[in-house]
Amino acid sequence: MSENKEKETGKKPVNYMKMQRRIGLIIYDILSVMAASFFAILFRFEFHMDQIPDYFIDPIVRFMPFSIVLTILLLYLFKLYDSLWAYAGENELQNLVMACVLSGIVNAIGLQFTRYEHTQPVPQSYYFLYTFLLITLIFISRFSYRFIRSQKHKSENRNNATRVMIIGAGEAANTIIKEITISNYSTMAIGCIIDDDKNKWGRYIQGIRVVGGRDKIIECADLYDIDEIIVAIPSATRTQMKEILAICKETDCKLRSLPGVYQLVNGEVNVSKLRDVEVEDLLGREPITVDIDSIAGYVQGKTVLVTGGGGSIGSELCRQIANHKPERLIIFDIYENNAYDIQQELKTTHPEMKLTVLIGSVRNTNRVNRLFETYRPDIVYHAAAHKHVPLMEDSPNEAIKNNVFGTFNTAMAAAMNGAQKFVLISTDKAVNPTNIMGASKRICEMIVQTFNRHYDTEFVAVRFGNVLGSNGSVIPLFKKQIAAGGPVTVTDPNIIRYFMTISEAVSLVLQAGAYAKGGEIFVLDMGEPVRILDLAENLIKLSGYKVGEDIKIEFTGLRPGEKLYEEMLMDEEGLQDTDNRLIHIGKPIEMDEMLFFRQLEKLKKASKAEDRNIAKMVQEVVATYHPTEKELQSEEYRLELEEAAKRVNEESDE
Repeated sequence: MSENKEKETGKKPVNYMKMQRRIGLIIYDILSVMAASFFAILFRFEFHMDQIPDYFIDPIVRFMPFSIVLTILLLYLFKLYDSLWAYAGENELQNLVMACVLSGIVNAIGLQFTRYEHTQPVPQSYYFLYTFLLITLIFISRFSYRFIRSQKHKSENRNNATRVMIIGAGEAANTIIKEITISNYSTMAIGCIIDDDKNKWGRYIQGIRVVGGRDKIIECADLYDIDEIIVAIPSATRTQMKEILAICKETDCKLRSLPGVYQLVNGEVNVSKLRDVEVEDLLGREPITVDIDSIAGYVQGKTVLVTGGGGSIGSELCRQIANHKPERLIIFDIYENNAYDIQQELKTTHPEMKLTVLIGSVRNTNRVNRLFETYRPDIVYHAAAHKHVPLMEDSPNEAIKNNVFGTFNTAMAAAMNGAQKFVLISTDKAVNPTNIMGASKRICEMIVQTFNRHYDTEFVAVRFGNVLGSNGSVIPLFKKQIAAGGPVTVTDPNIIRYFMTISEAVSLVLQAGAYAKGGEIFVLDMGEPVRILDLAENLIKLSGYKVGEDIKIEFTGLRPGEKLYEEMLMDEEGLQDTDNRLIHIGKPIEMDEMLFFRQLEKLKKASKAEDRNIAKMVQEVVATYHPTEKELQSEEYRLELEEAAKRVNEESDE
């Protein structure tokens, strides 16, 4: 309403509450100047009023109106009538002291001109006492509101507040404590602070005691009845975070932390920046670093195409590519909602970049060819694929159509239109595959390695394992199950997987592209494998629940095509290092190319015809593909078996 009125009249509406508050402060400050002047001379003579000479009192009284006006002016110039005193801090205190000190200096100069001739000047101690008293009185008026508000907040939340322990006694903790203490909207009550620095033990931050080091976390969580632990150490390494969180998760408290040290540098540390502690914080691996210059060297100024650019991997590829100033970025995806989301994001973050977003399928040969003929991309990242293992087991022909022949179409178009590099996003499931998805990706690797021998385009594949938070990842599933009250489902207590964050995997994919000379299969070092059961238990604990009591874990058995562990490299591929210790190169495998293309032709016809024996045909192409006997049996055979069983059942009923 006020905004509309302002637009109509061209004037800002009067804030009467603010005006009343300012007038009240001015009246208080006038009285403060008078009180400081009077009590300063009174203190000087030890409260003996009758001993104060008139030639001291008269100049003070005569200069009083000037002192009041000049002091009010100084307080205004230092913005002491505009600050939000509920959130007053060090800056406001500095301004207050400076204004009062200048008021004392003005008094010292002014009283020299208003005293009687041939009389003694006002004692020098008067000026120090006046300045001290004025600072005290002005401080009380400004900071008492904050104190009263804080005490009221503590009193209201004493019985129903979330009891909080803060780990870290640095600047970040100080800022968090300050905001929690003064906020009207916070329902937190801070119980104690933990820090490994022995010099801080027994000391206080804004009235909250530092009770000890990390060895006291479990004990103090129980002693102070803690509900939530906040890790306020933005500079902590992944290893340090893992060690601290390993202790914290045994307390059954909810855990939250600050995202990183840049928040502290940018002055962005506050309660809103706190995030729930994630499972990746417990992996204990330092963030992966890449050679940014090598990436920028081959991406900058180029036209880059990302197929499947709306997916979890594809969209992160687009974000990081956009940071390296391509001439044009083309996003190609079949799913319009994902493509739209990344389009809007990149328009905001990189408005200067030429961005083209196209909807279509890599299975559509004409659509793919027209794309390449129109934009002539220099670099292609092929991330479009069906990758859900159980779903592809039920729809194996779709895995072949989309993964195998979508890759074939895109690779051929890249070769025919002079692309410089073609990078296939592959998977560790392509190694000795036990599922159709992994086998289809192995065929994709074979396609790009074969193409590399016959075309100028540098064809390479990058193979890595599971990425945390990607579409279909186990972590989002666990979170949904926990939010629903459980149970959390794990296929097998011994199943293990390699994990990496999306941004880390994509950074390595980009650098692998810089290393590419053609024909390589780059293998990303995923670190140590992680038991899925451990992930589930840790995520339950990090959410503040007890495993088996609040949230149960159920074992459902391995899904079709799933194995207990994944491999990153086939034995016959060997291993070659690169300049980045986390990127390795597998040597190309020799194969009969003519036989391979005849098999592809046969496979294409079979997938289009929805052949129910597709698993057997894929095994002929990928010798390392070892499906279960159930998968090798044709769908037709299973249907016949079911029909026979029904007939037997009917006959027995009769």
